[in-house]
Amino acid sequence: MSDQAAKSRFRIWILSVAVLIALAAPSGLYAQSCALCYQAAANSGANFIEALKRGILILFFPPLLIGSGIVIAAYRKRYRYVGD
Repeated sequence: MSDQAAKSRFRIWILSVAVLIALAAPSGLYAQSCALCYQAAANSGANFIEALKRGILILFFPPLLIGSGIVIAAYRKRYRYVGD
């Protein structure tokens, strides 16, 4: 197996792991265990609970996208300053 093929398989493996982590993350978003949040949600109606879940997701995705953009930009420019 060539060195290029090994790198390609490693990249596919890393991407697969990243996708699995991303798919598993939303279930963890609903597992917040703040006592105050729990009491507020328990004493409210279904509409408030849905709004709370959507609010958590809305607050989660912008930092995730910004962080992903930074990682992608750094990955693309990783060899820019390597000496010849």
